[in-house]
Amino acid sequence: MKSNSGASTVDRLKIGFVLARSFTLSAFALFVDTLRLASDEADKSGRVLADWQVLGSTRHLITSSCGVQVAPTSDFVDPGESNYIVVVGGLLNGTQPVDDQTIAYLKKAAAKKVPLIGVCTGTFILAEAGLMKNHQTCVSWLHYPAFRERFPDHEVRADRIFNLDRNRGSCAGGSSSADMAASIVRRHISKEAERNALDVLQIDKARSALDIQPRRPLSIECDDPRLRAVLIMMENHIDSMIPLDDLAASVGLSRRQLERLFAKNAMSSPGHVYTRLRLERARQLLIQTKAPLIEIAMEIGFENASHFGKLFRKTYGQTPAQVRAAGTG
Repeated sequence: MKSNSGASTVDRLKIGFVLARSFTLSAFALFVDTLRLASDEADKSGRVLADWQVLGSTRHLITSSCGVQVAPTSDFVDPGESNYIVVVGGLLNGTQPVDDQTIAYLKKAAAKKVPLIGVCTGTFILAEAGLMKNHQTCVSWLHYPAFRERFPDHEVRADRIFNLDRNRGSCAGGSSSADMAASIVRRHISKEAERNALDVLQIDKARSALDIQPRRPLSIECDDPRLRAVLIMMENHIDSMIPLDDLAASVGLSRRQLERLFAKNAMSSPGHVYTRLRLERARQLLIQTKAPLIEIAMEIGFENASHFGKLFRKTYGQTPAQVRAAGTG
C-alpha cells in the first residue's frame, strides 16, 4: 500500500463489494467506476493500480432497486486480501437485505481489522450486525429518521456526505459515492490517479468529508455550509428541538453569530425558521396520514393541540382541519 507521498511503485488497492438485495445501482456504479478510471491511464480500464470484486455467498444474480442485475464475481475469499469491504445498500423495505453467510463474513472482516464501509443504506446492514457501534455514521437526510429509530444508541449525522476513519466508513450514497471513492484513491494511489478518474467522469472537483449534503429545507438558497448544516440538523430534530446555543456550537459559531448568519441569508431568525420547519412537517403529516391532531402536535414538539392549531393558522391562513380536508379531498 502506498503512502500519500506519491511513490511510483505501489501495491494495488483492492476493494471487495457486497451488494444488498435491491441495492442502489448509481451508488455502486459511481464507486466502482472511480476505481476503474483511477487504476489505469485515460480510459483503458486495466486493473493496474486497483482491483475490485463483487463478493457473494452464491453466484446468483443480485437485483438492484431499478431492476438491473449484477452477478458476483468472487466467492467470500479471505477478507484480509482487501483494503476495504464496501457494503452497498438500497431499499429499506426488504426484511433481509443480505443472507446470514454475508453477515458472518462481514463480522470476520471486522475481526481482522479490515475497514468496512456502508454506502447508502449499507450502514443499516453494518449497524444491524453490531458493526457500527462506537463509530460515527453518516447517512442521507432521507434515511436519517429511520436510522435513529432503529439504532437509537448509535451516533449518526445527516449533514455530511461521507465519513471515513481507520476501521469504518459511511456514505450518504448517490453522487457522494464518487467523492468517497476519490478520497480512497487519493489516499492509497495518488492525486494524479484521482484526477484522471474525475476528469473522465466529468467531475470538476471531488468533495471532501467536510462538505454538506445538498439539502435545503424550506427551499432556502444559501451557499454557506454552516447555515445548510444547521438547517439539516433542525429538520432532523423536529420532535426534540436542539437549543440554539448547541446548534451554533455545532458549526463553530456563537448564538449571536448564528442569528446574524440567518438574518443575512434567510431573512429570518433561527427560532422562526425552526418553527416553520416544524409546521411544514405537521402540514405533511396532516395530508399524508390520518393521525389525530394531538399526535401530530406532539410529533413536532408541541405540548398541546390548541397552541399548535393557533400557530398553524397564523402561518398558513387555514386551520389544520381545513388543510387536511383540502389535501384529501
